[in-house]
Amino acid sequence: MNTTKIAIFGVGLIGGSLALCFKGKPGLTVVGHAHLPELADKYMSRGVVDAATLSMEEAALDADFIFLCVPVGMLEEYLDRLSALPLKKGCIITDVGSTKASIAQAARAHDFKNFYFIGGHPMAGSERSGVEAATPLLFENAYYVLTPPPGTPDHAYDALAQLLSYTHAQIVKVDPVLHDEIVGAISHLPHIIAVALVNQVCDYNHSNSLYRLLAAGGFRDITRIASSDPLIWRDILLGNKNVLLRQLKDWNEGIAAFVEMLEEGDGQAIQEAFAKANDFRSELPERRKGMITPSFDLYLDVPDTPGIIGKIATELGVRHINLSNMQIIESREDVPGILRLSFRQEHDLERAKELLQSMSYQVSQ
Repeated sequence: MNTTKIAIFGVGLIGGSLALCFKGKPGLTVVGHAHLPELADKYMSRGVVDAATLSMEEAALDADFIFLCVPVGMLEEYLDRLSALPLKKGCIITDVGSTKASIAQAARAHDFKNFYFIGGHPMAGSERSGVEAATPLLFENAYYVLTPPPGTPDHAYDALAQLLSYTHAQIVKVDPVLHDEIVGAISHLPHIIAVALVNQVCDYNHSNSLYRLLAAGGFRDITRIASSDPLIWRDILLGNKNVLLRQLKDWNEGIAAFVEMLEEGDGQAIQEAFAKANDFRSELPERRKGMITPSFDLYLDVPDTPGIIGKIATELGVRHINLSNMQIIESREDVPGILRLSFRQEHDLERAKELLQSMSYQVSQ
């Protein structure tokens, strides 16, 4: 029986989750490349891959598919190194970076006679990172974007799409430039806005610590993406620089419009702006996996009595409802809750909500 070899460079959250989607499937062998011996041992001990190696050449040798799951800033380097190796004829190389135009341009600079490059971007993630957080369920019901360059043979694209069917994601073919425009607007720009807003409040807090104290509720929730990894986002934003410069100008125009509304006391215009946003937001897919990880949080108004938090945790545990985090918050302006319960899956949230309401707790989302 012929075996299809899949090599994964960068076996972290995304690479590890892909490996778990493929591992154990008939006719598939998954090899992980590690740059440190302890990482190779971790991949094997956790059962994420069939084999692990420190050698780039060994990982790529006779591979039918190569997944580059390294940081965006390192993609071109890996592509350069791979192009110098005697890869198997017909090998398909893909990546998982959140910017596509730059890597597509880099791929065009190479004379790929015997293999193909097809850009990829699984639009799913997690607030956790590393191979420890890898799960075969990560991509389920998410969009997985593929950006094949012009001239890519149908058989190569179809082979990659068929392999990715094991992720249970919805495959979407998109032009790489258009991909960067859309992802810039729905992910990269919001991250910039969140960081700028948090830093603005941070600066205000230098003169009055009440800013930090009172921001513990809703403000913390709506700006949670500002806690994203600084090095990863440095590379992402620089990789999509031209798109973001244009979108930031559009953003500034939108903010300037609000400044004008406020200066003129134009309540009607403010109302219309909020109504427009409400209408469009109501049309967005709900609870589907996307670029920004959805939050599954419940807020409870609980009495200040000994043992109450332990009781709630026990009731959830007895019913096998998986709780990912529990936090006591000092203030939340829009709901009365003082206890936040976080879940990784929507069905756990719904089960917990039903249980807690049956126990006469006031539950908010």
